[in-house]
Amino acid sequence: MKKIILSLVVSLGVTGIAFAKGDAAAGKAKSVTCSACHGAAGVSPAPNWPNLAGQGERYLVKQITEIKEGARSVPEMVPFVGGLTEQDIEDLAAFYASQPAPKGVSDPKYTSLGEALYRGGDAKKGIPACSACHSPTGQGNYLAGYPMLAGQKPDYTAKQLRDLREGDRTNDGETKIMRTIAEKMSNKEIEAVSNYISGLR
Repeated sequence: MKKIILSLVVSLGVTGIAFAKGDAAAGKAKSVTCSACHGAAGVSPAPNWPNLAGQGERYLVKQITEIKEGARSVPEMVPFVGGLTEQDIEDLAAFYASQPAPKGVSDPKYTSLGEALYRGGDAKKGIPACSACHSPTGQGNYLAGYPMLAGQKPDYTAKQLRDLREGDRTNDGETKIMRTIAEKMSNKEIEAVSNYISGLR
């Protein structure tokens, strides 16, 4: 499993790289509507809405585009992304990527299980270490388009993992890498790792 993940990271990180061509200043001007849910600088005021600040441009472009096209179902976002052009999306991604990433706090009660899963996975259940793709400090992998997790809202992360597990979110690619991992995780494990990664530095 580790060899498969490593080969995916390498291939995604080296081939077919499409770097965003956004203008952060233009993106800031276009982000006024987004700020109601995601905050003026991309730090959400609500636990169930994601922080966008510091997230990789490639990941943001992919997610916004796929929400617009219906490949990722986020009904509350549809009215806001429906009219965005490709350049609008790239500008917004550039703006949010340029903002300082928030620093989250982990609840100590989740540290033991959360850290074990994040750093070592669970070989018996076939769960690889999260750090293999999202980095030891939760910064993600910009070239591969893997998201930064550090500082993210635990409630939001947990919901994404549950949605992937239940098949309600399916835009992790044809390899189904995140769905395959999430399907093996219990609610307790999802809660623990979601809380642990929020406090990564």
